[in-house]
Amino acid sequence: MNVDAVQTALGTEHAALWTYGMVAAFLGGEQAAAVAEGANLHRARRDTTERWLRDHTATPNPPAAAYLPPAPVSDGPSALAALVAVEQDTCAAWRGVLERTDDSGLRTSALEALTTAAVRATRWRKAAGTTPASITMPGVASG
Repeated sequence: MNVDAVQTALGTEHAALWTYGMVAAFLGGEQAAAVAEGANLHRARRDTTERWLRDHTATPNPPAAAYLPPAPVSDGPSALAALVAVEQDTCAAWRGVLERTDDSGLRTSALEALTTAAVRATRWRKAAGTTPASITMPGVASG
């Protein structure tokens, strides 16, 4: 098992929570409910990940004071792009955990985290009108 990979995944959960909080100011209506749901799911995953680290005698890394999205967020479309990016980062981190552990419980948790982040990324791509809305291999860098 690789504590460093789990710490990296925890970092993406911290970044996701921060990003969901930031974009809430730009997304209303039906999207506001999906933003709240996404934040709650990342919060739960963060808590589970911190617990796993403590159970394995590691101190969970704290969140940063702020995170820099890949592009400035100033409206609905840029907020959706930030959500896609943070979910893609989360997919990549949890895939990294999958590749580095034989622990069945951790693998199950990492696969669930990867899958739910990929579904949320697809949801945000659809909301943004991006095609294709889904990608072939979530968590794998393209190009």
